[in-house]
Amino acid sequence: MATVQSPDNNLSARCYQVKESYGNTLYYEVTYKGRTIIRPSALDIRLDNHITENAMALKVDTFTRWTANLVVTNISSSTYDTSWQPVAGEQSIIRDHYNAITISLQKDNNSDYLMNIEMRAYNEGIAFRYYFPENAKGSYYRITVEHTEFALPEGVTAFHALWGQAKYQELPLHNWPGPAERPLTLKLPGGLYACLAEAQMVDYTKTRFSLSPDKPNTIVTDLYNSADLISPFATPWRVIMVAERPGALLENNSILLNLNPPSRITDTGWIKPGKIMRVMTQTTAIAKEHIDFAEKHHLQYILFDWKWYGNAFSFSSNATKVAIPDFDLPAIIQYGKTKGIGIWLYVNQQALLAQSDSLFRVYRQWGVKGVKFGFVQVGSHRWTTWLEDMFRKAAESHIMVNVHDEWRPTGEQRTWPNLMTAEGIRGNEEMPDATHNTVLPFTRFIAGPADYTICYYDPRIKTTHAHQLALAAVYYSPLQTLFWYDNPQLSNGEPELEFWDHIPVTWDETRVLQGAPGAYVVVARRKGEEWFIGGIGNNASRDVRLPFDFLPKGKSFTAKIYTDDSTVRTNTKVKVEQRKVNAATVTDFKLSASGGFAVWVYPSDPG
Repeated sequence: MATVQSPDNNLSARCYQVKESYGNTLYYEVTYKGRTIIRPSALDIRLDNHITENAMALKVDTFTRWTANLVVTNISSSTYDTSWQPVAGEQSIIRDHYNAITISLQKDNNSDYLMNIEMRAYNEGIAFRYYFPENAKGSYYRITVEHTEFALPEGVTAFHALWGQAKYQELPLHNWPGPAERPLTLKLPGGLYACLAEAQMVDYTKTRFSLSPDKPNTIVTDLYNSADLISPFATPWRVIMVAERPGALLENNSILLNLNPPSRITDTGWIKPGKIMRVMTQTTAIAKEHIDFAEKHHLQYILFDWKWYGNAFSFSSNATKVAIPDFDLPAIIQYGKTKGIGIWLYVNQQALLAQSDSLFRVYRQWGVKGVKFGFVQVGSHRWTTWLEDMFRKAAESHIMVNVHDEWRPTGEQRTWPNLMTAEGIRGNEEMPDATHNTVLPFTRFIAGPADYTICYYDPRIKTTHAHQLALAAVYYSPLQTLFWYDNPQLSNGEPELEFWDHIPVTWDETRVLQGAPGAYVVVARRKGEEWFIGGIGNNASRDVRLPFDFLPKGKSFTAKIYTDDSTVRTNTKVKVEQRKVNAATVTDFKLSASGGFAVWVYPSDPG
């Protein structure tokens, strides 16, 4: 029927229709450099509009498989190539380049029912969605099932997590404990990697990935529940990323941003990425101590978390009234202003739901910079659209947002750049081990920024301190939480903290230099002429050889290197060294079990 290829001709997707015993079935397949990535797989979406059809005296559709009597009416193609600059990102310029086809279909017994398959081929992956043009008779749509298939080659394994904050397991494509969270990273035979993802999930119901009950080596979309929609509308994009090394999946995750509309915020000057620290004991005096600490260590924000306005789970609590003693919030905000430190407030879903019409306006009047949404409901069509509307309301009052707990982004931070980060990750609230940490860059972080809540001094940490130090470079979050369970009294001026003091949170360039999920990872990020490199290993010791060939040739740089060393006379046992490096330099690191290293590279003075 129709084929589309990526601009570099490596990826190819073919879509076609087959007449079967129960009617027509749409199929697609994907290849990469001639190798099969997706075997023939059904495009199956099912609707039940009978209530609306009966109520409006329209013809009632009786097909169990709604797509069974669709016929092709037109096929068109297009090419798109442009670039844009994110307010905050892992790269400063993002290219949006793809070839596209649109397959227009119509019910053979009802010309009012139209559906398009929109398919794009990027160099980074294939994306497609179901689009429903406006219904001339005004029928409403209820999507009950979407069983989009991903038939994979024999021998694929998946990095499976049961929910957003769950542990990852590498599993074969059988006997899963339940549906998998997205994005879903796959290891293919022959060294290739793929990732199944969802983009622009803003007016729909969340998709998970399940195993087909009757087709081996086949994954299917598994909707959280039904979605009730009015045409014209489109489903979220189904995305198949393909790469020759796992790190390229993270480097190419801008495909999810490109599948979302441009920013709806005209003036973004008030959106200020930064580093943030939580205030554990919420009093005026302790808050000012944290502000002083934040200023000293070049943090931009502090957060007042959980229960500052009372019982956060109760609708009777008022998120515009302080409900704890010895907590002068206006004075704290004013003190922060004198130090250049902004204030973020935690607000649970109950107060957001009850007070959102005025809440963000009040916070702007107070001088609050951002709100951490707590325990938001995720998955259903209702709560998806509610949350997206919260981003809009917050933006209208110049309030930045951090979403906790289960929710994961699908690229909508392009549309709402005040959405700084989100949880949806098993981070240091659960104190995971080092092996888990090495999986995250190749899985959760493909979806976009994540609030891992990095710690440094808490004794429950299951990694070395150099490992934790490196996470600020390995993990991307334009609102980067540091010192999560810590307080200023625990700090003894450790010299390695200069790495966190100087590290930015948005980047001009990001490279995953080495690594594999569950083993280790080395990430290098550039801001201007400075590079910040983080390397972390799993629960076993490991040797890592790091060439500095990512540096521009012909220039000399200074490297500050931070490594674990038990002989260092500090509680954190991190050694700091300084060396001259250039593009020809190669450095060997011996990582202890659960260890890591960090490197700060900046241009050497002339001469």
